[in-house]
Amino acid sequence: MTALFDIVYHIRSNRDRLSATEQKVADIILEDIAFAASASIDQLALKTNVSIATISRFAKSVGCDDIRDLKLKLAQASAVGTRFLSEVPALEESAFYSQICSEVESTLRANLARFVEADFRSAAALLNNARLIYIGGMGGASTMLADEVQFRIARLGIAVTAYHDPVLLRMFAATLTEKDVLVLLSITGVTPELLEVADIAREYGAQIIVLSAPDSPLAQKASLFIPIVTEETDFIYKPSASRYGMLLAIDLLATELALVRKTESKELLRRVKFALDEYRGGDNRLPLGD
Repeated sequence: MTALFDIVYHIRSNRDRLSATEQKVADIILEDIAFAASASIDQLALKTNVSIATISRFAKSVGCDDIRDLKLKLAQASAVGTRFLSEVPALEESAFYSQICSEVESTLRANLARFVEADFRSAAALLNNARLIYIGGMGGASTMLADEVQFRIARLGIAVTAYHDPVLLRMFAATLTEKDVLVLLSITGVTPELLEVADIAREYGAQIIVLSAPDSPLAQKASLFIPIVTEETDFIYKPSASRYGMLLAIDLLATELALVRKTESKELLRRVKFALDEYRGGDNRLPLGD
């Protein structure tokens, strides 16, 4: 894997140290990264009104080997999308409060429409019959939500553990058998470490439940797949609403699992409530440890 090199950062941080003509090149490139990445050298020189030699010097000044290397790194930078490179339209004060709520609602409804009840029942049956259950998730949302799955399943009296460290996941995936279940969470479905862990678990016959993006590489490795869909907006400053789709799936799965073992679940949840009330007191309708 090559080392990370963020050309946008290097151009911005070096701009004030460049010559006047090189600064012109920097400004034109930063104004339209996509154009600079796709344009020919002659087109770029024409737009910046400088010589090709100046562009060559500029490339070296910002840490590139040559013009070809500069254009390659610009192409990589432009791949992140214009919403991270161009000015984001301003919202009226407090307008994003309603926008965030609206996107959460939209995400929940979009995911609910894609869910298949039979898939959740099948997943619950796998979990109910498993000897061991491991949950794997990495990244901002999936790490937190893997712990959420662990909590939801554990309070039903089922042994379950969540792991986020890629080495530990590899180790424990290698201990699984056909009697065990590995649940993998990934909004994108492209995290290399999770793909490798899925391959290890499959090698030893474990069932793999995947909650991830449709048609993703991770989805292809699932014994049972539950799709999580999201549509990111141009308002990049707020957290992604995708985690609400994942959370909805987790709640549905946990409820199906509780209903598979309804009598036992009811007794265990009663015990949890009794222990909490004795500890903290409070109204009978307080959440059950949530």
